[in-house]
Amino acid sequence: MSGTILMILEIAGTAAFAVSGAMMGIRKQMDLLGVLILGIITAVGGGILRDIILGITPPLAFRDPLYTGIAAFVAAAVFFAVKKQASMKGPVYETVMLIIDSVGLGVFTVIGINTAMENDRDYGAFLLVFVGVITGVGGGLVRDMMAGEKPYIFVKHFYACSSIIGAAVCVEVWKLFGSAPAMIAGTAAVIILRVCAAAFRWSLPKIENLPSDMKDGR
Repeated sequence: MSGTILMILEIAGTAAFAVSGAMMGIRKQMDLLGVLILGIITAVGGGILRDIILGITPPLAFRDPLYTGIAAFVAAAVFFAVKKQASMKGPVYETVMLIIDSVGLGVFTVIGINTAMENDRDYGAFLLVFVGVITGVGGGLVRDMMAGEKPYIFVKHFYACSSIIGAAVCVEVWKLFGSAPAMIAGTAAVIILRVCAAAFRWSLPKIENLPSDMKDGR
């Protein structure tokens, strides 16, 4: 895949996740700095975790401030837009946030795999899928912990599973057809699965109605 197209994908994913992080900060009634930090960490946190796993030090986010700057700008724009509009409810808002978050998850999942492939072509499928998933969900995981939320990937419909399946699709298609078709297929798979999971309420099984002595780790 050409460098220009890859950069466009990275910018789109960065902006999408920055919106997600900023909205979390706004819902938690954080000030502007808190909203900026959550927007930035959601956008670049997964990439930092990926680079640490791959031994890329210092992580790319610290060597090229472009994407951190984009995330900060988008988060600030969201903060002031919401401050002026003060509207964060309704089906339109929920749909927009679902699409934005799904695009970010899909894009960063395949970008994680692409970064790993550029670092070493001999990586096995398990590592490629793992770094793809950690790039996709890592920023949101850190965001939720910083915001005092139960991590989204452990409780919401089919989130991490969408990234896992999309990463596996990307790796398998890469073997047969190369990088561009693989990244397109992987991104599309994640987005379609996320939208379908929300529309049809897909979720993994969990144990309901736990006895009181088993709740909250007691």
